[in-house]
Order: sequence, then C-alpha cells, then structure tokens
Amino acid sequence: MEGTFFYQALVYLAVAVLFVPIAKKLGLGSVLGYLLAGILIGPFVLNLVGEEGSDIMHFAEFGVVMMLFLVGLELEPELLWRLRAPIVGMGGLQVTLTAFICTGIGVAVGLPWKQALAIGLILAMSSTAIVLQSMTEKGQMKSAAGQSAFSVLLFQDIAVIPILALMPLLAPATAASTAEHDATWVANLPAWAHTLAVLGSVALVIVAGRYLISPLLRMIAATQLREMFTATALLLVVSITVLMIQVGLSPALGTFLAGVVLANSEYKHELESDIEPFKGLLLGLFFIAVGASIDFGLIVSEPTLIIQLVVVVMVVKGLVLFGLGKAFKLATAQNLLFGVALSQVGEFAFVLFSFTGQQGILDERTISLLMAVVAITMGLTPLVMLVNEKYIMPRVCSWRAEDEKQPDTIDEKNPVIIAGFDRFGNITGRFLKAFGVGTTVLDNDSDRVDLLRKVGLKVYYGDASRHELLHAAGAAEAKMIIIALDSPEKCLELVETVKKHFPHLHILVRANDRTDAYDLMDAGVPHIYRETLDTSLRMGTDALKLLGFRAYSVQRAAQLFLRHDEQALKGLAAVRDDRKQYINVARERIEELEQTILSDLNGKMLEYETGWDAESLREEVRSSAFPPAIVLDGDDEKAEVDSNSNHEKAK
Repeated sequence: MEGTFFYQALVYLAVAVLFVPIAKKLGLGSVLGYLLAGILIGPFVLNLVGEEGSDIMHFAEFGVVMMLFLVGLELEPELLWRLRAPIVGMGGLQVTLTAFICTGIGVAVGLPWKQALAIGLILAMSSTAIVLQSMTEKGQMKSAAGQSAFSVLLFQDIAVIPILALMPLLAPATAASTAEHDATWVANLPAWAHTLAVLGSVALVIVAGRYLISPLLRMIAATQLREMFTATALLLVVSITVLMIQVGLSPALGTFLAGVVLANSEYKHELESDIEPFKGLLLGLFFIAVGASIDFGLIVSEPTLIIQLVVVVMVVKGLVLFGLGKAFKLATAQNLLFGVALSQVGEFAFVLFSFTGQQGILDERTISLLMAVVAITMGLTPLVMLVNEKYIMPRVCSWRAEDEKQPDTIDEKNPVIIAGFDRFGNITGRFLKAFGVGTTVLDNDSDRVDLLRKVGLKVYYGDASRHELLHAAGAAEAKMIIIALDSPEKCLELVETVKKHFPHLHILVRANDRTDAYDLMDAGVPHIYRETLDTSLRMGTDALKLLGFRAYSVQRAAQLFLRHDEQALKGLAAVRDDRKQYINVARERIEELEQTILSDLNGKMLEYETGWDAESLREEVRSSAFPPAIVLDGDDEKAEVDSNSNHEKAK
C-alpha cells in the first residue's frame, strides 16, 4: 500500500493540514509548517515516505514555476521603474555584498570558486514569507525598516531569475552535457542555431504575451465557463515550461518573463486567482518533500558545524544589512530591525539548492547540510526578532540616542491632543480645526511629519506613548486625547500611559476592527471608533437612496443600525472567548437587528415625517418630464394645496 498514489496523497495532505495551521498560530509561517511536516513523514522520523519522495519532488517543482509566474504578474513595469532607486540601490547592494562575502568565506575554507559562488548567491536570499508576515503582524511595514525590507525582498525575488540562468554556467562540463541530452529540441543543433532558438523562444514568449494571449483569454472568457479559463491559464504556464525545457532554458525564467509581460493585462487578476490554488498546493508539496529529504543523520553527526554555519550566515547577513541601513540613513532603531528581520536565508534557497543538485554543482552531502542551515535560520527568525525588540533595541538605542531624531520642542498647549495624523487622525484634526478647536498633533513618522508641514499643517514629531512627551504637549492641562495611531498595539500602550499619568483626560481611540475594539474595551476605554463602520454605513445609505428608498427612512435605519451594533459589540465582548456561544449570540443579534429595522420602517410614525425628504422629492421631480402623481392625505394634502396656491400667486 505504501507505494500507491492515494496512500501518498493521504500522507502528504494529512501532515500539511495538521502542521501548517499550528506553525501559523505559533508565528513561524507556512513554509516552516510544511518543512516540519516533511521532516515528520521523512525517513528519519516516521518513515512514511521512501524513494518515491524524489519523484514527488520533480512534480512539486512545477509549483515553483507557477510561483515565479505569479511574481512576474505582480511586477508591473511602471511600478518597477518608480521604485528603481531603493530596489536596485539597497536590494542590489545587499545581494552583491552578501554573495561576495559568503563566496570569499567558501573559497577560504577550500571550496572551488564555482561552488562557493553558487552557495554565496543562494545564501544572499531572505525569506519573503516570514519577513512580511512578521512585520505585518507587528504593524512595522509602514516604518522605514519595513519599506527598506520590502525593497530588498522585491529585488531578491527578481534576482532569482538571473541566478537560475547563471547556475548552468557554474556546472561541471560533464554534468552540463548530461543535463542537456538528446531529449531537447536543440541538442543536435550547431551553436549558432542553438543561440537563435533560445533568442527566438524568448521573443515568442514576449510577442505572444503582448499580442496573442489577451485575445485568446478574451475568447475563453466569452464562453463564461470558469473551468475553461482555469484550463487555459494552466495550459499557458505548462506550454511555456515545456518550451523553455526544450530549448535548454530554465522554465522559471520563461514563466517569470510571461508574467511580467502580462502584468498589465486586463485578465491579470483572473489569472492570479485561477493559478494561485495550484501554486499553493504544489509549492507546499515541494517544501514537504524538502523537509523529508533533509539528512538528519548528517546533522546529528556534525552538530557543531551546523551551529557554526547558522551563526556565520546570520551574523554576516545582519552586518551587511546594518551597514547598508547606515549608508541609506536609517535611524539606529529602524536599522536594527532591518538587519535582524532579513538575516535568515529564504525559501527560494530550497529551490536553488535543488537546482544545483540537478546541475551537479553541489554534492548531496553539501546540499543536505545547507538545507538544514536554511531551515534553522528561518525557524530562529521570529525568536531573534523578539529578542531584538525586547532586549537589544532598548539598550542600544539608549546608548546611541544621538543618532535618533529627537522629538520636537512643543511650544503650545491646547484642549485636545491628537496622537497619530495619518488618513484617520488627519480628517478628525482638520474637522476640529474648522470649528476653531485648538489641537496639538503628535506623530512618530518623520516622513509624514515633514510632508504635513509642507502643506501647512502644524505637526510635532515624537512618540506619544512616552510620558514626558505627553506632559510637554500639555496633557496635564488638556481636556481630551484622540488616539488615532495605525498600530493597535501602540494604541493600547498609549491608553495605559494616559490612564496611569493623566486620568482626567477623555480618551477617544481608533480601532481597526472588532478584535481591536474588544481589547480597548477590556482596557476600560469608553469611546471607541472602528475606522470602517461609519464609512460602510454611509455607502449603504447612499446605495439605498439610489435604489429609490426615502432619504429619511434610510438615515433613520442607519442610526438605528449604528446604535444596535454598538450595543451588540458590548454583549459579544463578554463571550468572545467561547467560540460556540459567540457565534450563537452574533446570529441572534443579526436577526434581532433585521427585525428591528423592518419593524421601524413599517411603523406609522414615518407617515408624519416626510418634510425631511423635501430635497429627494425635488430630485424626483427634476428627473422626470412631468411631476409624478403623488397621493397625499391629511397634512400632506394641505401642504400640497398651499404650495399650488403660492405658485398661482407667483404667476
């Protein structure tokens, strides 16, 4: 039974479903979840996967091809051109310097320069999945470190393609000739014809992507058969893969190029949505196969060497990144975060190491050793980032305070303090200013502060969660603080500071969603404002009015909805830890709200409140050639008579 397809499918799917959610819950990321799953079913733990794992690896590598096609779809040429300075500058220098240093270390310990260069290029990669997930969860993506990390990761994703193209040139002559045997279309062609075939294939992909594929997709879309569009998307990727293999090129190169060409296509999003599930499953299968292939016998026999390699790799990458951060004028705190976040080796390393094995560049023992190093550096990343945040940054930043931008000197005191002046706080602050209410605005994003000052707004730079800065801003004399920070964690931290040192202040806090609102309610905040609630209701009221509902009825229902939702929020907060009860209470509140609104709309009181809708009635009259026949009674009929009488007098 062990060799059957369904048995293997059961094993792979079961461990993926079990381990990936656990890894995500622990903050390790899905890639490490797949690797752990592969290790569990591999020959060194449960031994559920044997020699057939290598066959599955070849099949799963198609997931890598799909991933690079989707990466290409995301890289619109205009976007790349606009971001060329940070991407090429910081990202290019990081890959070049890290690869150069690692290659030098490899040559120094006795490796041939081609092997050392291959290893150096691979170790220069960082984990896009882990870094972006970790920084997004901590609200750090909009910081200087987050934006710098994004630029470097974007360059690394692009750099995978030339690295894949370079690898065959580093392969031994015998391995290269073996890899390029009779199966390809160009195997028996002379060198000049081989070159023409390669260039022609690349040109064909570009021309087809620009002029042929869009009309084809338009024709398929006209059938309105979703499965046909999915089949066409898969056919596109498979066709390019086969073409690239047959002319001796990397299939990843061709599909990446096709993705870039189609990045501005009208069917870009449909292609992404159709290919994404296949890519996710096959890529997960690839990482499980990688985990199953890690040689733990080698690791157990040489633990000291593994530890040394892990330390050397993370220290070298961290120092290179820290130096680049200094050169690009990152503040010390941001620079530390930037260096630590990208110090691991990324998931693309597994792809590239597998490719070097196929090309005969590295032997199996070296690949197993380095794959273990990559997996360990990825697993250590969340822990290293936590240590940096809790222990290293507070000490180093206090020693190097002169390197950081100091908070502004605040020379005014106002009744209202606003902490955070992005899209949310900005609107609130301008509204208060229009009423003549004085506000003292604090924001810890130096770039945003500079921009707001240029447009004439008075904003002070500084971290509002610091007690001394709040005191300098006049918190002791102020009446209110509006907390509009975009990080839920910083909002809670500031709430605690205010309640402890300035308990007299009214606290109004921005919340991203219900979860943040629950946390703020637990902290004792009475005035919580979910940032999408009012806008969503305003859109709903406009939609109902455009559908023909009376303006007063709609506005009244919106206010009723808002009051009911706020009351329901308090009730749900008490049971949010009990999922089953939470779902039951939420269902009851939804049904209760619908019945309340319908009952209110059908009530008799609305019959006497039509004057509120005068403007909507005028709009109805303007939009028709003749005034509509309106059936009136009671006071409304009297009003219509008076209106006609006044009209006759005007004549």
